[in-house]
Amino acid sequence: MQYARKHRIQIKTPDQIEAIRRAGQLVIETLDLVAPHIRPGVTTEEINTMVHDFTLRHGAIPAPLNYRGFPKSVCVSINEVICHGIPGPRALSDGDIVNVDVTSILEGYYADASKTFLVGSPGEKARKIVDVSRQCLAEGMAVVKPGSTVGDIGFAIQSYAEGQGCSVVREFVGHGVGLDFHEAPQIPHYGRPGSGVRLVPGMVFTIEPMINLGRKELVILDDGWTAVTRDGSLSAQFEQTLLVTESGVESLTPYPL
Repeated sequence: MQYARKHRIQIKTPDQIEAIRRAGQLVIETLDLVAPHIRPGVTTEEINTMVHDFTLRHGAIPAPLNYRGFPKSVCVSINEVICHGIPGPRALSDGDIVNVDVTSILEGYYADASKTFLVGSPGEKARKIVDVSRQCLAEGMAVVKPGSTVGDIGFAIQSYAEGQGCSVVREFVGHGVGLDFHEAPQIPHYGRPGSGVRLVPGMVFTIEPMINLGRKELVILDDGWTAVTRDGSLSAQFEQTLLVTESGVESLTPYPL
């Protein structure tokens, strides 16, 4: 506990973990609701409306809405958009990839997860970046256990991504979550083995590697939110909210990888 306090990490109690798990279940149900609607012609605003209405119907609050001025209830990021895509009139096209990032607040507790979906009949490059980013999350999760470090997570992800000829975004990281949207510690998706904060049971955080098919550099658009690859290459992301257990890891937003 002293170690956690030193790093401002909020170790969750069993009751808090159960509450975050319930929020996580709602997040997964929301992603499952959206999935069959990912098809050409659907606008990102329509996805936002689905997420917003479903969240409210289940007694929860969409965490992104008005968070630091973000104007919508979900982030929807297409193709070269790395993250924080603002829903609007843009329609999905055949061959696109699209990340839907859902964070729900249920009874005061937060859970956060995202998936990147393939739209219609994607090409080889689209399939590759989605597959690589999905596996990057799996590689990161595989090293989560008491005694591992944040650097171990980042190294596992970076090694796999770069081994596939892709790159890891540096500017956006995973984070503690549960009692607030963003808590300590930060979880970079690159790093050195053995470096950074050591993992202890009761920690809850996201791993959410943003993987580019091209170079790692990004640009923030004039809206102040939308991050895109500088070279215009495709970017994909998968994210889950994770609990460090006594023996390993449990996803509080579980879906198959």
